[in-house]
Amino acid sequence: IIIPANRKITKTLLRKLAAVHDHIEIDPSPIRNKILEIIAGFEARFSELDAERERRLDQLESGDEVDPGVIKDVKVFVAKKRKLSIGGGMWGGGMMFNEIVVQEEGARILREVGVEVRPWKEGYYTADAVECVCGLGWAACKAGARIFNLMSVEDVLVREGRVTGLVLNWTAVEMAGLHVDPLALRSRYVVEATGHELSVLHVLQRKMEVKLATPSGKIEGERSMWAEVAEAATLENTREVYPGIFVTGMAANATFGSFRMGPIFGGMLLSGEKVAREITRRLREEK
Repeated sequence: IIIPANRKITKTLLRKLAAVHDHIEIDPSPIRNKILEIIAGFEARFSELDAERERRLDQLESGDEVDPGVIKDVKVFVAKKRKLSIGGGMWGGGMMFNEIVVQEEGARILREVGVEVRPWKEGYYTADAVECVCGLGWAACKAGARIFNLMSVEDVLVREGRVTGLVLNWTAVEMAGLHVDPLALRSRYVVEATGHELSVLHVLQRKMEVKLATPSGKIEGERSMWAEVAEAATLENTREVYPGIFVTGMAANATFGSFRMGPIFGGMLLSGEKVAREITRRLREEK
């Protein structure tokens, strides 16, 4: 990095210098003393980061990359369709009232991630919609999930009768109508969780004409709202619909022709838990 004389020192320049902090040469001057003083304040943190990187590399090379007691380390990537926020319709609660309703089992999951739930009536609880999304998203990230915003699923990878990944592109490319080739992301399992629109499954059905594990072999379509029935059906419909791809949440009911849910979210939470456990079980068996 060459710094001209009398150049203003900016945050961007300091970041570049930080990347080569251990071999910087600056002619004696007042600005040299100031730069070295700033970098010295971060040297301890640089050393910590270097040590952590080396530790992780050693773990990966030795095969000891998981914490003690962990049976299987699973990498989870979430390709978020089009928007800058996760959480689907949960943000808005019911008709933009910032409250959602969950059953006892759904309340259990919210408590596990630190979300406050309040008794409403027997067997039901309410919770703040925004706190729920933030709490669940925070817990997912801390557990190791990687979330990518503003991406669209253009296609699916199918090999020998099994879904093996997704073909992704930036949503801005789609919106602008640009001809930009996408990239493929391989995955041992794909979870269709795009809700009512079934973005991934529609691509699979349209382009590959596959036979799904539904009564007709096709997407059955969502029926009108019947919250009580839909809540129970969501769990029942959460399953592998084609080799390598699971449906969960509202996508499960839309796939199997069940009813739409209202602002009761317990079924979707339990559906997510069910699909996670099933995929984890399979990964353990495949080890």
